[in-house]
Amino acid sequence: MSDDRHHVYDDIVEHDNKLPLWWQITLYGAILFGLVYWFGRRMEAIQSPAQAYSAEVAAQRAADAERARARGTIDDAMLATLSKDPALVARGKETFVTTCAPCHRPDGGGNIGPNLTDAYWLHGAKPTDLYRDVSEGIVAKGMPTWGPMLGDVKVQEVVAYVMVIENTNVAGGKAPQGELAVK
Repeated sequence: MSDDRHHVYDDIVEHDNKLPLWWQITLYGAILFGLVYWFGRRMEAIQSPAQAYSAEVAAQRAADAERARARGTIDDAMLATLSKDPALVARGKETFVTTCAPCHRPDGGGNIGPNLTDAYWLHGAKPTDLYRDVSEGIVAKGMPTWGPMLGDVKVQEVVAYVMVIENTNVAGGKAPQGELAVK
């Protein structure tokens, strides 16, 4: 048995058989996929699973917010749903910074107006209370009625943003005013 096509070790015959074609295709296909994926991730042409998941969650939250708005009734659940949409909250922050910052500071910590980042509220802490306060204003305390100037959509976005910054307690914020909100 001096054939070059096999070897014998401990009475076990080892033949130099070729791998089946499907094994070779699987191996080289996996290597090719790995290289394409690696270069795609490095060049940011392919999303990572985390990025894909984040994009899918953001799209779902945007769809939820759109459905909540389509119902037409403004209630606590609808405003809570809007506060989970990052794009809507970002638009609310832009509006907040341009219209509300002179009284509440850009970070919501309170200037002339109260601190919106703590757990204390002067006129109610429910989302519908916030919506009413922004839309109708608190004329007795100098807060203008923003509803006619901004419109319902922007008021909802501002309320969503304020709901997000609630209980973040920014540094240098105004001392608590009002009653502690129990949720």
